[in-house]
Amino acid sequence: MGTARELHFGRAAESLSVSQQALSKRIARLESALGTPLFDRGGGQGVRLTDAGRRFLEPARRTLAAADRAVAAVRDGHRPLRVDVWGHLYAPMRTLAPVAAAAGEPALEPGHGRDLPSVAAALLHGDVDAAFGRVHPPLPAGLTHRLVRLEPVDAVLGADHPLAAEPELRPEQLRGSVLWTPGALDRLDFLHRFARRFGVAEHAESPNLGPEHFLSGLHGDPRRFTLMPADVPLPRTPGIRSVPLVRPTPLYAWSLLWRAADPHPGLPALLAGLAEEAGRSRWLEYDPARDWLPEPEPVPDPA
Repeated sequence: MGTARELHFGRAAESLSVSQQALSKRIARLESALGTPLFDRGGGQGVRLTDAGRRFLEPARRTLAAADRAVAAVRDGHRPLRVDVWGHLYAPMRTLAPVAAAAGEPALEPGHGRDLPSVAAALLHGDVDAAFGRVHPPLPAGLTHRLVRLEPVDAVLGADHPLAAEPELRPEQLRGSVLWTPGALDRLDFLHRFARRFGVAEHAESPNLGPEHFLSGLHGDPRRFTLMPADVPLPRTPGIRSVPLVRPTPLYAWSLLWRAADPHPGLPALLAGLAEEAGRSRWLEYDPARDWLPEPEPVPDPA
């Protein structure tokens, strides 16, 4: 294949890390076995494919690609399942790790992407096998996902916020507050949609340097608040509290995302484990009269 691509025996031999003489002998043996020449080597025009060589090239490429996939399938069964967990401020590994451990081999190898576009690119390039986080459209062609958890979201406020003493809050009560975000609001789909839906007109941004640093910034303005999934353990940052949101309760949708073609052999076990835990822990309960999901969002059948 290298000679057909380069149309130069010397460059092809160099790309294959063999001598030009060794490459010529291999091609001569192949031509002898086929009973016809594949390359025209004469005429001062360099190396050219013959008619037989052109007919042989594409089926040969497909055969080699199939062989490579077969080898990869065997090897992939023994290497870790590479799963990217983005949105790490919301601690997705607290959901994923116990399920992955229960699923057994292969081991899970986590990564930390920046956002959905960068993670989708890593999936398409084969740098990771799957990704876990909040998926929102549009998704690139070739990727698929499954919703695995809908998690209630709380408001997190500083102790000096005017609403900090409330036992629970309706989202609309936060209209006069300032949404504190770990990055630019237009790159944070869930927070952006929440602010637009419930009329939160002001926001302030912080770099995402981890939960402790981020939440300490709530003290910069007594009107600041942020949103965190209810099960996320808050760091021991003095003077902050988490208040449940009700009527409606915002839900953060966690999904597993992967390439539709050639999935890792360990993926079905992980998906089965997530489905089992979702049934046991009622992760996919949704009541449109009680809960809020940003649109368009995949919603499970309440039945």
